[in-house]
Amino acid sequence: MQSSVLAFATDLLDEGADAFFGNLTDRAGVGGLTLASVYHEARDVFPHHPTRVVRYLEPGAAYFRPDPARWSGRRLAPPAARAIGERDPFAEAAEQTRRRGLKLHAWTVFCHNDRLGFEHPDCAPANAFGDRLLTELCPANPEVRQYALTLVDELARYGVDAIRAESLHFHGLRHGYHHERYFEELGPFAEALLGICFCPHCTAAAAARGVAAERVRQVVAAELRRRLTEEDAAAEPGKLDRLADGELAVYLDASCATVTSLAAALAERAAGHGMRLSFMDAGGPGTGWLSGIDLPALTKAGVGIETLGYARTAEAVREKVAAFGLHGVRPAELAVILRPMAQDCDGPANLAEKIAVLRGLGVPEVEFYNYGLMRLSSMDRIGAALRGQGVDSS
Repeated sequence: MQSSVLAFATDLLDEGADAFFGNLTDRAGVGGLTLASVYHEARDVFPHHPTRVVRYLEPGAAYFRPDPARWSGRRLAPPAARAIGERDPFAEAAEQTRRRGLKLHAWTVFCHNDRLGFEHPDCAPANAFGDRLLTELCPANPEVRQYALTLVDELARYGVDAIRAESLHFHGLRHGYHHERYFEELGPFAEALLGICFCPHCTAAAAARGVAAERVRQVVAAELRRRLTEEDAAAEPGKLDRLADGELAVYLDASCATVTSLAAALAERAAGHGMRLSFMDAGGPGTGWLSGIDLPALTKAGVGIETLGYARTAEAVREKVAAFGLHGVRPAELAVILRPMAQDCDGPANLAEKIAVLRGLGVPEVEFYNYGLMRLSSMDRIGAALRGQGVDSS
């Protein structure tokens, strides 16, 4: 079983290679590093940071040095994060992991990008009223797809073993934008409708599948307007597969095809560079239709799946993995992320039991979230759990 810890590039830069990699190998005893390459905006508390506790992460920034020639003439291009200065954390990580015999994975946020969405609104999803959801990029947009492919090419320069693709799909309305406000109760059905993209590229993709896309948009807009206007309507249940005479469901199937084709293209490009690509499915099976996630189609296209195994008990982790089987995803096609922190684990035995469950089911990879956000004692917990299960640094 392969093991890795997810981390931010600033952890490596701020702590220095010896301290950083010493914690990974001597304390956690893992065989790999999953380093954020492009990441979204965040404000985090870092319990063991040597000089600071609170850090802001820059929206939509790259934690490697983009090759200007690859991005020449492109509107969508990742700027190097200001926090890295003149350094290249991925080059440093690549050199250190090779020297220490560790795997290097690139944890890459693709379509959740505040910076590029605000700079290029036409590349963001559009709801039924034409409002752009500027914290995201639309996977159907040709420029976004080329941007994603170029990111894969960039990461290949560093000899990365695998790409962990986060946010390689659509997002709903409520995705945690700071100071996001809803003073009137919208209800889950209206929220779902407000998150569906009707940009020209998505409507064209649906029309190519025989959907009357403009009629679907009009029906969705009318239903939203009714629910936004009438207080009692907000609480009404709704069926997505019945709206617009069932054509909305076919429209959403087209969104799934858009995401699958993009993920397949990236996986093929990654394989051409000798890398693997895993699709991060944070919500778990059965939750992603509105986001364009079709798990069986993704695995059939040769895309691996990574999911969150956040749970208090090993049995709950088992149930999470078993649920994927109901959606055509075998444990051997999964990587699972565990949290060793107190909210999920009460000690090494708890974590070891979860790892044992994953090994017993045939899950080949386990990762731990997140280096900078956990106490050093949580890293010791990883090491004790892995040793207890006989998992070596591989």
